[in-house]
Amino acid sequence: MGTETRSSAASPLLVVSAHAGDFVWRAGGAIALAAERGDRAKVVCLSFGERGESARAWREGRNLKEIKEIRRAEAEAAAAVLGAEIEFLDAGDYPLQETPELVDRLVRVHRAFKPAVVLTHTLTDPYNGDHPAAARMALQARVLAQAIGYDAPGEPLAAPPVFFFEPHQPEQCDFKPDVLLDITPVFERKRTAMECLPAQQHMWDYYLDLAKRRGVQLKRNAGPNLGLAHDTMAEAYVRLYPQTTGILV
Repeated sequence: MGTETRSSAASPLLVVSAHAGDFVWRAGGAIALAAERGDRAKVVCLSFGERGESARAWREGRNLKEIKEIRRAEAEAAAAVLGAEIEFLDAGDYPLQETPELVDRLVRVHRAFKPAVVLTHTLTDPYNGDHPAAARMALQARVLAQAIGYDAPGEPLAAPPVFFFEPHQPEQCDFKPDVLLDITPVFERKRTAMECLPAQQHMWDYYLDLAKRRGVQLKRNAGPNLGLAHDTMAEAYVRLYPQTTGILV
């Protein structure tokens, strides 16, 4: 990930999202870029965010079933805008419980989808325990999917790199990005996807401003010779495992 692009159409992107909106705010640009390249992108939402991230619907007097339907429809619309497939595991939120059964479901997703890259939450988030719970399960599933003896359909997974996307409170989550992704060409798609989530309308301006700030940082780190646009927009990530390369770039 970076200012370079892949020429292959065989680099599937898997995003493991705790709640129905998380993937849009934090990785919508990366998803849209994958779709623009012709790569498959798949989002797995562990929950609909029905209890902890749907305050507006609760205040309107909606019941749990209705709220799940609202959040599903919003997330499906956002995924369609970004060009992603989406799957809901309906595991519940606040709290999102870590279970062997849920990890096994994620193993099966990994084996079937065969991601070249995995995106998920940070392992630290004092504001929302569902986020690190999702990350821990995503990482465990990735490791188990690599094990030839693990009892699940499909061939063992290779070793896709894992990137943590930016949390809402980065300083408190020990988030220090080492990857800045230029999402300028697809930012309007991300904006449209964000606007598919009126349940969390208060997030729209925040993530617009964040994309601008990360864009400034991208330009500063890229230097003046790349001819980046004045209004460069970016997303920030942390790479978990070392990059393997024959050339230092």
